[in-house]
Amino acid sequence: MKETTILAIESSCDETAAAVVQGGRTVLSNCISSQIALHQIYGGVVPEIASRKHLEAIDAVVREAMKTAKTGWEEIDAIAVTYGPGLVGALLVGVAHAKALAYALKKPLLGVHHIEGHIAANYITDPQWEPPYLCLVVSGGHTHLVLVEGYTRYQILGKTRDDAAGEAFDKVARAIGLGYPGGPKIDAVSKMGNPEAVHFPRPCLEEDGFSFSFSGLKSAVLNYLNQMEMKGEPYKQADIAASFQAAVVEVLTKKTLAAANEFKISKIAMAGGVSANRALRASMEAACMAEKKQLCVPDLILCTDNAAMIGCAAYYQYQDGRRSDLSLNAVPNLPLQ
Repeated sequence: MKETTILAIESSCDETAAAVVQGGRTVLSNCISSQIALHQIYGGVVPEIASRKHLEAIDAVVREAMKTAKTGWEEIDAIAVTYGPGLVGALLVGVAHAKALAYALKKPLLGVHHIEGHIAANYITDPQWEPPYLCLVVSGGHTHLVLVEGYTRYQILGKTRDDAAGEAFDKVARAIGLGYPGGPKIDAVSKMGNPEAVHFPRPCLEEDGFSFSFSGLKSAVLNYLNQMEMKGEPYKQADIAASFQAAVVEVLTKKTLAAANEFKISKIAMAGGVSANRALRASMEAACMAEKKQLCVPDLILCTDNAAMIGCAAYYQYQDGRRSDLSLNAVPNLPLQ
């Protein structure tokens, strides 16, 4: 029996991506055109520039995905696309392209939630991984603790009240002169720093429940830098980076394990760009080993935005009989149902 083959498109932020995924977990191609170098000079993603670059790249990226997969259009069973959350202009480019393909090829259209895609990346990394499990989703736009009850069923146990973890990384990186993207740069510099040099607060750690808050931690770092500047005292960039990272990692790890224990969950996964962080991966591995819990972390290429994860999530929607029609639109603040 022929495996379901899906062409997936992702354009929610600053990566134009397309992939061909077979049977949900076999990636035939995963092509990404990144805009990071372009946005670095501005210290962050400029939405208008991102949209324009998506328009320039998307046709070539889709063609490259099909060529790499050695797949003909007649072999594609459905077209999948991220329709939210994300930057509205960027999302619209991907949605419009996917709708045009679905219409022209007379193929089913599948609108995919960006966070569902990140969660699904674990199924590609570990072909044996399956629900139920607890997933920590950490990225530039999201910090969620999600109980994955089934391939298309989710329950949000907690999320950030303000800044996402990745957003805090970007802002602190900018403040200490590292620039964009903040996450990888803080991770790299932290290797040379002392994580105990400055004790920054651990927000929400003593509270009941599973909410996060990183705005106060970010402000604590900025206040510390201002105080040092006013006193005319030097500080070590690597120490600030390592101390900040240690605070974020401790909160994420302890909150995740607390939720897993309360809900009696033995399997934990991670997802999103921040799950590529070296210190977070090491902390979660150590904590899960100590608590005798199974851990799944996506391959590094699947942590950041890509279309293979969208194709994987779409496969399970397709199996559920879900379809989108051609009225599908971009939803920048789309909630996870």
